[in-house]
Amino acid sequence: MTTHIQIEGISIDRGLHTFVNTEVLPETGVSPETFWAGISGLVVEYSPKIRHALAQRDRLQKAIDNFLIGSSGTDMHLRTRFMREIGYVEELPPKFTVSTQNVDAEIGRVAGPQLVVPVNNARYALNAANARWGSLYDALYGTDALPQTPPFQSGTEYNPLRGRIVVRRAKLFLDETVPLLIGSHADALSYYVHHGELHAKLECGRTTGLKHPTQFAGFAGAPAEPRAVLFNNRGLHIELKIDRSSPIGSVDKAGIADVIVEAAMSTIMDCEDSVAAVDAQDKVLVYRNWLGLMRGTLTAAVPRNGQVTNRTLAQDRSYTAPDGAPLTLHGRSLMLVRTVGHHMFTDMVLDAEGNETPEGVIDAAILSAIALHDLRGNSPVRNSRMGSIYLVRPKMHGSQEVALSDAIFTSVEEILSLPRNTLKMGIMDEERRTSCNLAACINAARERVFFINTGFLDRTGDEIHTCMKAGPVVRKGDMKQEPWIRAYEQRNVAIGLECGLGIGPRGHGQIGKGMWAIPDRMADMLEQKGAQMRAGASTAWIPSPTAATLHALHYHQVDVMEVQKELKYHAPLPMEDLLSLPLAQGAHWSEEEIAAELDTNLQSILGYVVRWVDMGVGCSRVPDLNNVGLMEDRATLRISSQHVANWLMHGVVSEAQVEAALIRMARMVDEQNQDEAGYIPLSTHQDGPAFMAARELVFDGARQPNGYTESILHRRRREAKSRHRIDGVSHEDMEFAAD
Repeated sequence: MTTHIQIEGISIDRGLHTFVNTEVLPETGVSPETFWAGISGLVVEYSPKIRHALAQRDRLQKAIDNFLIGSSGTDMHLRTRFMREIGYVEELPPKFTVSTQNVDAEIGRVAGPQLVVPVNNARYALNAANARWGSLYDALYGTDALPQTPPFQSGTEYNPLRGRIVVRRAKLFLDETVPLLIGSHADALSYYVHHGELHAKLECGRTTGLKHPTQFAGFAGAPAEPRAVLFNNRGLHIELKIDRSSPIGSVDKAGIADVIVEAAMSTIMDCEDSVAAVDAQDKVLVYRNWLGLMRGTLTAAVPRNGQVTNRTLAQDRSYTAPDGAPLTLHGRSLMLVRTVGHHMFTDMVLDAEGNETPEGVIDAAILSAIALHDLRGNSPVRNSRMGSIYLVRPKMHGSQEVALSDAIFTSVEEILSLPRNTLKMGIMDEERRTSCNLAACINAARERVFFINTGFLDRTGDEIHTCMKAGPVVRKGDMKQEPWIRAYEQRNVAIGLECGLGIGPRGHGQIGKGMWAIPDRMADMLEQKGAQMRAGASTAWIPSPTAATLHALHYHQVDVMEVQKELKYHAPLPMEDLLSLPLAQGAHWSEEEIAAELDTNLQSILGYVVRWVDMGVGCSRVPDLNNVGLMEDRATLRISSQHVANWLMHGVVSEAQVEAALIRMARMVDEQNQDEAGYIPLSTHQDGPAFMAARELVFDGARQPNGYTESILHRRRREAKSRHRIDGVSHEDMEFAAD
């Protein structure tokens, strides 16, 4: 039996076809005939346009390569003029303001953390969706946010000494954020509500209220003895959970058992960089989990303490408002979904000539059709209360590619009979050509853009690839000190605000910043990540629900709306700064420094690739050379592989050095993963698909379009999957073990 069926002039994978017809489309109001005819039309119209856009990328890169090889490539003014002449840098559009409508409060009115999670992992997806509310006590207790030095360390048994400093720190947060008129929350013996106002009885015998009474947002239980007290600060809620019968509440003066903070306001359910989906079978799992989220039916079995619990989406939270009216707060993070980029093609749908079709087009159609269940009320819980579908579009190059995505969205809306601009677009500012033309990119989607952000790693990968022929680049750790990165981060905020993005009573969209990639370093995150809010970000990425809970504290410390009001009058830094090249001018590295840089990059590549290729895990906590766990996805792989490829091209390292370092680092990665179930050692399988993928990423890196890693990873992952059993372990077993 053939794996594809013919419909409307296209060939569709049978599994995908069955999934869409029997699981996606029922109860959406869209018939299979209409949907597949629409897909056929999308393929016919947009396949050639996307291929043309990709060819334009290659033409521009070839022109830049030829220019940089010549001596004039190092002259800043000549280089900027050349970039304008070839159309790499576009003309600025006339002044405009984005006009995106029906944006949910989590996007346009409230600043807060944003999670990014691989949607093909049901447990991770549910954890992220439910990370809207997080226990501050748990986050402080279980991480290094507070010192783990004896006798205050956490352990297998509860440490009451650590518990005390956790409570002290949480009540200090309350004093800083929702202060009492007199005294401290640490002095409160009880809280009660009278005539719509919150009162606290203090240890000294006095009774007080809040310094800012309007911060009292509601309560649960009886007014005289509430079981929960709710505050509001800058749009984010804080709940005091009161339970004198609980282990923590029984020893607290006021019976406070926990401080619950509103944390991950939005979550990107990722179908791209953190996902390893290389065929229709993988992709149906991606789509099915998104469907479960939109229908409210997704579950995940979670083993804990010898038992298995069934995790589901959290329900909304119910309170009584100060005026006595019922108050319901959203129980889940607002869910966005990230598609793949224009450069990805798939064989799950083939055109009339049997060619692979643009995967991002298929994503846009199927993910949007799935989200119809939310819009149609087919779920017991709602996602968008404003009737919008939020699609994040990665790796677009310049305004013409954004306009192409806008046209695709319009066509999908027509297929699904949706009003124009129901599909909102997030523009990821992670490619150099988009950074240079950000205003034009926003203008190309000004009626539907809801989000822009910076992504240092992908952006650095593209930076290195673009200037590949100019000379050796600086060491990876020095990249953040380069002029281009400062200009990139500042211009993203300045241009976004100038175009009307930002939060406020009539906010149209988020201005975001990148990921904190060290999940075990929460103390460092608390110290450093607030700078992103002070730089004007209304959201920033974090790697876990616990990190979201702690990162939420920054949004109470920094009034992002006021920061953005001030920054709105700051002009973007000059284009010349953005186009400066991160070249190691006159650098004289020692052999030890070169070897250390090479080891750092190759260990990262091998540690990530072995999980991607052999286990199908797209986002991993990969130990670095010092065994510090780093969250890695294809963006981190892109920068590491491009960096080694650049140093190879310019003779900083030799092929022999790289080969020797690959084998040496393979042994280290094997040691770091020796207890991983189903792990296939790299050092003894150097002809295996994982090790060969790592070699290709380095030795062929300079030839990969824009330095992307997907074509190599996908081909090698398919090779690994085709081996039904590898060393006695099936790929299905390895995927389960990795989860």
